[in-house]
Amino acid sequence: MWDLHFHKYQGTGNDFIIIDDRAGNIQSRLTAREISWLCHRRFGIGADGLMLLKQHARADFRMIYYNADGQESTMCGNGGRCLVHFAHRQGQIGAETAFEAIDGYHLAILEESQVRLKMGTPIGYRRENASRDWLDTGSPHLIEWIAQDSLQAVDVQARGSLLRYDQRYAPGGVNVNFVRETADNELEVRTYERGVEGETYSCGTGVTACAYAYLIRNEKTSGCVHIHTQGGPLSVEIYQRGGENEEVWLSGPATFVYSGTVTMR
Repeated sequence: MWDLHFHKYQGTGNDFIIIDDRAGNIQSRLTAREISWLCHRRFGIGADGLMLLKQHARADFRMIYYNADGQESTMCGNGGRCLVHFAHRQGQIGAETAFEAIDGYHLAILEESQVRLKMGTPIGYRRENASRDWLDTGSPHLIEWIAQDSLQAVDVQARGSLLRYDQRYAPGGVNVNFVRETADNELEVRTYERGVEGETYSCGTGVTACAYAYLIRNEKTSGCVHIHTQGGPLSVEIYQRGGENEEVWLSGPATFVYSGTVTMR
């Protein structure tokens, strides 16, 4: 048995276990089964994912992200924002930072509880039909545009799992976003996340994908899209979409919840 010190964070309800592994002695001790147990909401701490803060030779730090199923995963936007807040709280960084994640380097700016994160360039956009888009924003996302007055009528679990495991997106599967445009040109988004295998309160790469697809569908190259998730508001700023100097920024709150120690068996 050994004791593991952890920190709990959430970004618009997307919650994470964060572990300081700058000393480099924890990652090799954590198995997929143990990570899954830690993220379990009944038997463990409970979270949508687990992150490690690691040292990096050239950047301020390195981000390692695991889904709730215990498998190392692709980029997590809200997770990245929370890890930036944590690294600042630990004295690792100042108000601005550059770090490396699985999809490359990211810049971030911290303003009190708000974290603005520069995302990677979205790739692979395709319009599958009149109401469905696909693209990769560090993680693969399917976007289904909903015409009805409310997203609450959508069975995110049933519909999301059906699309997540559709053979067209094999073998890795896809995250599924259900999106509704509001009367004031904002977006409401609900997301089914692979690896969690259910709806999360918010998804950073998901809302980024939705905002990017929204600008494409409206033939805009730049804009700030305000997004309402189950866990709160996020915004995505896009500059010079498709251009040589394209930038995509995800902004929203990152909140420390509590710290604790759990005994690993």
